[in-house]
Amino acid sequence: MWTVCPECQGQGKKSQRLTKKVRLQYQTALDQFEKNNREGTAPVRPKAPKIICQNCSGSGLIDSAIPVIPNKETYPHVAIIGAGIGGVALAVACLHRGIPFTIYERDENFESRSQGYGLTLQQASKAIEGLGIFSLDGVVSTRHLVHTVEGKVIGEWGIRKWLELEEKKAVKRTNIHIARQALRLALLEQLGGHDKIEWKHQLIGFAASENEDVDLTFQVDGKTKTAKAGILVGADGIRSSVRRLLIGDEKTPLRYLDCIVILGICPLSSLKDLKNSLLDSATVFQTANGNERIYIMPYDADSVMWQLSFPMLEEEAKELSAKGPKALKEEAIRRTQWHDPIPQILMATEENKISGYPVYDRELLNPELLSKGKQITLLGDAAHPMSPFKGQGANQALLDALSLARKIFKGCKSPAHWKKAGIRESVLNEFEAEMLKRSAVKVKDSAKAAEFLHSEIVLYEGNEPRGRCLKKKDFK
Repeated sequence: MWTVCPECQGQGKKSQRLTKKVRLQYQTALDQFEKNNREGTAPVRPKAPKIICQNCSGSGLIDSAIPVIPNKETYPHVAIIGAGIGGVALAVACLHRGIPFTIYERDENFESRSQGYGLTLQQASKAIEGLGIFSLDGVVSTRHLVHTVEGKVIGEWGIRKWLELEEKKAVKRTNIHIARQALRLALLEQLGGHDKIEWKHQLIGFAASENEDVDLTFQVDGKTKTAKAGILVGADGIRSSVRRLLIGDEKTPLRYLDCIVILGICPLSSLKDLKNSLLDSATVFQTANGNERIYIMPYDADSVMWQLSFPMLEEEAKELSAKGPKALKEEAIRRTQWHDPIPQILMATEENKISGYPVYDRELLNPELLSKGKQITLLGDAAHPMSPFKGQGANQALLDALSLARKIFKGCKSPAHWKKAGIRESVLNEFEAEMLKRSAVKVKDSAKAAEFLHSEIVLYEGNEPRGRCLKKKDFK
């Protein structure tokens, strides 16, 4: 069990005192500004630099012998719509901080949707410590290769290459590959299990009530059910009901990115007669021809996940997806008669482990659209959906969740203040500004990746991720 670190108040960082020199410089500039009758540009008060809190090693949490009791008198009740990665992460972050919450999920149970594909924790591999998870049963990749369809290596990077001559040096950052359901389950275990979620709750409406709460209306087993909350958070994915009810789909419609993705998971045991160094459970590789592109990564220690993508008209992509796993597998095999072990992996993948969908995102949200909801906000794919080609969706959702919980904890410490100023002024404006700024570059880069990974750029020869090629003179 965990609770908030008293030294950094759960933020993971502490403000360092400004140096005497900086304070004097600011005071001198301010005095001069006053002498000039406040003409010109006023000096900006310097911000204290942040340092990692040593007491909690930057997580914002410390051990607790007893569970944290929700502080209903101080904090608003948070209604979380959606029990995916972002929604459950927000609940966990609220739990550790004594912020009352309820998760509402339209699915019947945890297994209703497999959410079975894998994800790669990048920036969020550190952030999950702020959610009380200090070890994950994931796989760390140490090598990344890019091939032509004949099997020629045209790019290689990763720890194994960078540290060939410096093996004893500490690794600053690694990517952790983990099954989405495994991470979701690890988060749910922090909450105490699946029964902490209100299953089969489909949000159908909400409205602000007289006391500044939000009245929620759900459809549950064919009946209407109501609830109240101080904050409503839409963590319900790219087709978010909260976003639709708050903003409307017509203002920020889904934007098709001109390609389809087919996903599959293949156990290594099905390839036991195939000896290949690419299947060492620590290698990520991709192969491309300028149109189709397949990306294969460790799913867990005993299986790999593959992601095949290629350009396709939107209606054709919808039709192929609707035909189901058998048709998707046949299409994938037809397009990838390439070097080993790609054909073998696709052939050995069972149909019930295959899915496919057209790829969409949305235009970046205008902050003014979000501010329409005084007590309502969005996070993860509900706020900033993006293509899967930079592996950033889950990472950004985790960062959103931790950021929002920290801002509620900090902004609502004084009930008299936040109830007078309103939750938007006290918490949501700052959270959304930070979230939208941080995620904007990820949305843009992910959209660019959907284009360049299916073009000649992907065949550039160089030991670096393909996106960096765009910055080179030859591709400008």
